[in-house]
Amino acid sequence: MDNWIAATLGATIRAAADPLVVDLGYGATPITAVELSTRLRTVRADVRVVGVEIDPDRVAAAAPAKDPPHLDFVRGGFEYAGLRPMLVRAANVLRQYDEAAAREAWTTMRDGLADGGLIVEGTCDEVGRRAAWVLLDQDGPRTLTLACRTSDIARPGDLAERLPKALIHRNVRGEPVHAFLSALDAAWDAAAPMSSFGPRQRWTSMCERVGRDWPVDTRRARHGELTVTWAAVAPND
Repeated sequence: MDNWIAATLGATIRAAADPLVVDLGYGATPITAVELSTRLRTVRADVRVVGVEIDPDRVAAAAPAKDPPHLDFVRGGFEYAGLRPMLVRAANVLRQYDEAAAREAWTTMRDGLADGGLIVEGTCDEVGRRAAWVLLDQDGPRTLTLACRTSDIARPGDLAERLPKALIHRNVRGEPVHAFLSALDAAWDAAAPMSSFGPRQRWTSMCERVGRDWPVDTRRARHGELTVTWAAVAPND
């Protein structure tokens, strides 16, 4: 996710009047915030990352990792402790919420952004080899990205288990995201001859095939990523 943020949103970070980034709900250890700060400083040297956690014990435990002004930790929730970030990363935060509560959280998070701000919200597995995330701006969701270590999946439909809360219960017949994942699996099967060159080449071929019928961005296909326009997979309600 961090590599995608740096590559895809780097221009937005560089253009920001105040390069403030929030790592929302960083968890029991501050490692994700530390890694995000390190990664984004290669994009813009004066970027500031603030880890925001609702648990005061986690904020206290993160204190030794502080590196002001580049990295700090504060207590807060979806309102970002009153900060107005230009970018928010929320990984594995909304997974335990129901759909209605997750939608409310999206609204609160969007309302707290700086003008022109963005949110990257999604889920990943424990070792970060399978992930999916939504890019949102102040008006709502813009894209869905699926990402994986291509050698770690049997077929792209396996990524359904990592869909963000807004979509994970919509992977059923009749829903657009189900049709999209089915199209990925069909394209994966059609790209089987490319497997002799390795799973990355097969994934890239799959992305190219899907791009004939779906509004996808394949520029990072070689990294095991594929981005589709949100309108193409949005729930039917």
